Amino acid sequence: MSGRRSRISEEEIKELISKLQFLLPETRRQGGSRASAAKLLQETCNYIERLHRDVDDLSDRLTELMATMDISSAQAEIVRSLLRS
Repeated sequence: MSGRRSRISEEEIKELISKLQFLLPETRRQGGSRASAAKLLQETCNYIERLHRDVDDLSDRLTELMATMDISSAQAEIVRSLLRS
């Protein structure tokens, strides 16, 4: 935001909350029910923390997989090409 506009309008907040509600799997499963902004922000934080744990877990598993592969194998090349994407 610019220095001149330090406040966000109530309408912009409502729009951002709606976007968050759409992005979170937990709130999509609940259907049309509206959660409070505080609950939605807490669910967003929880979801991001889960995503971080998932990324860490996948990274560890990939490291273990790469350690057992022949570096010159076709499988290793496939993994490397996926990581470059």
